[in-house]
Amino acid sequence: MSVIVITGGSRGIGASAAECCAGRGMGVILTYKSNPGAAESVVRRIEGAGGKAVALKLDVADVGSFGNFRETVLLTLKTTWGTTALGGLVNNAGYGLFNRLETVTEAQFDGLLSVHLKGPFFLTQALLPLLAEGASIVNLTSATTRVATAGVAPYAAFKGGLEVLTRYMAKEFGERRIRANSVSPGAIRTELGGGLNDEFEALLAGQTALGRVGEPDDVARVIAMLLSEDSTWINAQTIEVAGGYVV
Repeated sequence: MSVIVITGGSRGIGASAAECCAGRGMGVILTYKSNPGAAESVVRRIEGAGGKAVALKLDVADVGSFGNFRETVLLTLKTTWGTTALGGLVNNAGYGLFNRLETVTEAQFDGLLSVHLKGPFFLTQALLPLLAEGASIVNLTSATTRVATAGVAPYAAFKGGLEVLTRYMAKEFGERRIRANSVSPGAIRTELGGGLNDEFEALLAGQTALGRVGEPDDVARVIAMLLSEDSTWINAQTIEVAGGYVV
């Protein structure tokens, strides 16, 4: 059984991805920052459907904790699945901030940088020794890297950096046949940035060719595909999952 790590797996796209991957026969280690109850609820749903999952606490902004986290992951792999190797890593954890450029503080800038670019960089580095030959890395980026949206400049800039980093991961890890791809969601019905009100949802749906906003499962299915053998020849790509947003 391939075992994967999904950061930010207690809600939204991360939770849906955890359940979708478990449904395809993968073992799942999902992380949470501050809501263990929500994470354990995802674990119970997975196990109720016949899968296996473990929830671990992780703050992706705390690079200094990644060494201990790697050891916890290794112990979990051994005791729960009888292996020492990971089949995949999904860098998903994140949060939104809607401030125009002139109002963004240095602390806000640094917080977004730590979670959306620095964290994935060093977490991937920390877990790399555990990734099996042929493993898959999936980095969650954003359609805001393609379509400029006022108020999300730092968020979009760091997601754009993560897209570039993804290509470098694919290049440098290729000798071990480790693939790296980005998934770039459009407007998705999650709690990110406070969620969507009716007016904002209608606006976004009107800008989308398929006439609606996305659901977490729309993105989760693509993540699961990229972690599976269905995508062994997909590498160094950014796949926008947005229903045709601002075509």
